[in-house]
Amino acid sequence: MKSMTVEWVAKAEGDFAIVERESRARKNRSYDSICFHAQQCAEKYLKARLCEESISFTKVHDLVALFEQVLPAEPLWESFREDLAFLSDFAVAFRYPGESADKESALDARRRCRRFRCEARSALGLEES
Repeated sequence: MKSMTVEWVAKAEGDFAIVERESRARKNRSYDSICFHAQQCAEKYLKARLCEESISFTKVHDLVALFEQVLPAEPLWESFREDLAFLSDFAVAFRYPGESADKESALDARRRCRRFRCEARSALGLEES
């Protein structure tokens, strides 16, 4: 695996750890953070896969745009289009006043993130953890 791919995976795993840790919090759980870091985890796994294929990409947070770039290398990922579109909104939506995530959105974001993470790790030849 390319060294830059390894770095993207490490960053993705950092975001995933926050999703999991915040989801288990008993007090003051931040649903906004769960949603944001679920989006970030998926984004970084998409970038890791693009990096591994030597496909250049710009600094973009739109998961569907990244997904479209990686699709030729991973055509079976088509089944993740809806999940990634759902997660994509969380890159910005809940980071500013005016909107907040609720428990249902956070649980859904976590579920979709977990599902995509599992597939991305498999595509990169990484063990499930």
